[in-house]
Amino acid sequence: MPRRDAAVLIFDADDTLWENNVLFERVIDDFLTWLDHPTLDRARIRAVLDDIERANAVAHGYGSKVFLRSLGECLEKLRERPATARERTEIEQLAAALIGHQVELMPGVAETLDDLAGRHELLLLTKGEREEQQRKLDACGLLHHFRSAHIVPEKDADTYRWLAREHAFDPAAAWMIGNSPRSDILPARAAGMNAVFIPNENTWILEHDELDPSDSQVIRLAAFPDLVQHF
Repeated sequence: MPRRDAAVLIFDADDTLWENNVLFERVIDDFLTWLDHPTLDRARIRAVLDDIERANAVAHGYGSKVFLRSLGECLEKLRERPATARERTEIEQLAAALIGHQVELMPGVAETLDDLAGRHELLLLTKGEREEQQRKLDACGLLHHFRSAHIVPEKDADTYRWLAREHAFDPAAAWMIGNSPRSDILPARAAGMNAVFIPNENTWILEHDELDPSDSQVIRLAAFPDLVQHF
């Protein structure tokens, strides 16, 4: 396929440029083992936790602090009593790896961005708790590739419309690149942008959604470096 003319390429960060949710999944696995519920299996406990996380994402946003809150509420719901101070400390210890971990780039990300930045305008759009996301942005070593980087509390269609106004570009000439159907692909398409879907097997379950297989304005790629074949 011939590469496209200069375009605005907007990149998701977590689980697109670097690994993120796999770290939370490891903590959840340890939490389920630690909880050791006498009657519920791991799948049923995970379903309870997913419901709690879904509600807390709406009420409190995203990030490690909200995740810890969800783990504590899950424990309290299943044990039908408030968590003790010791239990809260043990949960925090389970999740300690989330705080201050090194950013682990996806294979080929740095080289691919270096290639694309020579031909296109690159923007970065990530959602989450501002301090936590900024720490990752500062540590990733990639910011010099982007005209600007934005941290937002949610990525919906209005967010993408705002970004187009902020940088005065035509949505139809822009591409949102990410791993999340819910936050990257569907709202960008609703705002009139094109999209590139790069699946990540560790994508958070709350970011899953159905994509229209007949939508010709969504490119599906197997890996990040494949972008240079299209752009």
